[in-house]
Amino acid sequence: QVMLVESGGGLVQAGGSLRLSCAASGDTSFISVMAWYRQTPGKARELVARVTKGGTTTYRDSVKGRFTISRDNAKNTMYLQMDSLKPEDTAVYYCYALRVTTDYWGQGTQVTVSS
Repeated sequence: QVMLVESGGGLVQAGGSLRLSCAASGDTSFISVMAWYRQTPGKARELVARVTKGGTTTYRDSVKGRFTISRDNAKNTMYLQMDSLKPEDTAVYYCYALRVTTDYWGQGTQVTVSS
């Protein structure tokens, strides 16, 4: 079992920055991919960025150049540095981890960007 706890969400003005953290605990061995997803009411959850254990990163087009995903395997923690935030980035952000064939999700953290 893996537990994921997000932190760092909040309210920020457009153009501002936030840093999200996701701490993994429990049986963290063999976690391969970690990622950030986000969801707004009435819409499907969407992938924001993902990072492999080896550090390979992938971003959705709308956040490229503004968001940076990183991972500290020794601390079992993943980060999402979000810069130049836009109102359309407003969502609940979820941490995700894949361990072997099992998906794990955090409880989510709200990010609100005011115009």
